[in-house]
Amino acid sequence: MNTNLMIGRSIPAEEYKEIRRQERAEMDRIQEQIDNWSNPRVQYRGHDIPVDLKDLLETTVAHFPERALFKQKFNRNEPFREITFRQVLDDVYALGTAFLDLGLREKKIGVIGKNSYQWCETYLAVTGGVGVIVPLDKELHEEELKQITVKGELSAVITVENKYYETFKAIKESGESQLEYVINVAMEEDESPKDGYISWNKLRETGRKAVHNGDRKYIDAPVVNTDLSVILFTSGTTDVSKGVMLNQKNLVLDTYLAQTLLEVRQGEDTFFSILPLHHTYECTATFLECVYNGTTMAICQGLKYIVKDMQETRPNLLLGVPVIFENLYNKITRNVRKSGKEKQLNTLFRINRVTKKIGLDISKRATKQITELFGGELRTVICGGAAVDGDILDYFGDLGFRSVQGYGLTECSPVIALNPDNAKFINNKSAGYLFPLSECKIVDKDEDGCGEICLRGPTVMMGYYKDPERTAEAIDSDGWYHTGDLGYIDEQEYVYITGRKKSIIITGNGKNVYPEELEFYLQKSEYISESMVWGDETNADPTRRGIYATIRVNKEAIEDKFGADYSKEQVTEFINREVDKANEKLPLFKKITHVIIREREFNKTTTHKILRRDEDNKWA
Repeated sequence: MNTNLMIGRSIPAEEYKEIRRQERAEMDRIQEQIDNWSNPRVQYRGHDIPVDLKDLLETTVAHFPERALFKQKFNRNEPFREITFRQVLDDVYALGTAFLDLGLREKKIGVIGKNSYQWCETYLAVTGGVGVIVPLDKELHEEELKQITVKGELSAVITVENKYYETFKAIKESGESQLEYVINVAMEEDESPKDGYISWNKLRETGRKAVHNGDRKYIDAPVVNTDLSVILFTSGTTDVSKGVMLNQKNLVLDTYLAQTLLEVRQGEDTFFSILPLHHTYECTATFLECVYNGTTMAICQGLKYIVKDMQETRPNLLLGVPVIFENLYNKITRNVRKSGKEKQLNTLFRINRVTKKIGLDISKRATKQITELFGGELRTVICGGAAVDGDILDYFGDLGFRSVQGYGLTECSPVIALNPDNAKFINNKSAGYLFPLSECKIVDKDEDGCGEICLRGPTVMMGYYKDPERTAEAIDSDGWYHTGDLGYIDEQEYVYITGRKKSIIITGNGKNVYPEELEFYLQKSEYISESMVWGDETNADPTRRGIYATIRVNKEAIEDKFGADYSKEQVTEFINREVDKANEKLPLFKKITHVIIREREFNKTTTHKILRRDEDNKWA
């Protein structure tokens, strides 16, 4: 395992020339291997694999200089503005040069704030020959951000919005970190440059002048693709958060391998960006994928602007997490039901599944009104980040979209499996088809053949930052990363997830129950918004032992059924009947025996996953 932490280091010219030759040769060997792959699921071939992120950008600029890399609204009431690949490269050269002039070579540099061109430019500038980028979760509180600043040894933080600028000013002034610079995108002039409070815009212009005057120290700065490039702190309480270390080889290969299973039209397509960029799913699978393919990243202004922004930007690909697709599905199906056309549409879908096999799609005219909500040009939707009901993705497929799900973890850069978008090979009951060059094995199998999923391949992380003990626990001596996810892999190399190792319920008779499986059945009900299944087998009162489901109802669906003046008793009785329906699909030892209706939101991580270990989440 490579543990070199010296990104941006000085390397003698001849030595660097040989490093680049070896890197290029390795990528060419991988390219040839993929080009000769005979597996019909691996059906797309991109252009040459770049050796690093700097090469990624420079190569694409050479092919698509005037293509828009970003579409963004810089003010709410303005139209989307385009930033071309050529402009991005010029700006990255300028900003990177300015960072080096501040003395940030080989330093850790944080970036925080909303999705924006400025966030992405900062990421590319730092990884292009300055130091290590540390994307920061904008949902964290000041104390948590301070702990990460200290733990990650950040020398500078770029803040995209003023509220984060004030937060990091306070962190710097506390004197408890080694933070030297707080650089704010949201101000035009420096506040106090001698104290390290600097305008991002003014700093970039300083770098631009230096480049114009012939300064090439950043343009020619060495980048070694096996050096540490990105640290991603996992969500959770920061005293146990882990800094996932990724190098540029991890990232460029993950970007390349993803598009071997899914069509991306180079120089043509537009991706719609909803998810936060500090999560590596969005960063790799939307942002870096766009940079690699010469495609456009249309940046959504926020969740409440999704429909408006999609209609304005007319994207071709949309990445999301289950909650986004579940909400869209519920709204679409509810409106169809209200229109009285549900039975007619479902009949059409059944017929269309047959006719599509011979290349005839008869549903387009009937679904046009729905698909126009997404801009009218949407071709592919990809779901990741957590398990999703395959029936929901199949419904989007019935609407006329290629609808697939994938599987990944931050520690794997992140995507490791993806359903091919070819209709013959889509299997949305699985989490995805294993990437080329990747290996999967199942250890500690139970009587059903399920066990812990272990992964090995070129996208697996370098380790956890300054945490050799946890690294050794996660990656064994043979290079297998132990995910903590439970599941199995079938003979065709599709991966199936059944639950998390840490969340297993062991019943009184010694049987293993995966709460995620039970939650999957509960979520089939449109009247259940969220649920958390948990077990209590130690209660002193035997009647209180068993499997519990704490449930939040879908108030909109409940109101549609009972009216706005529904009673608590009505809801309780009705939800218990919905749980009974789920129980009908389960063997006796898995049946839910206690139901709790919860009014409040569940306490969640910043990635909006319910905290299972939070005792408060169990109760009403």
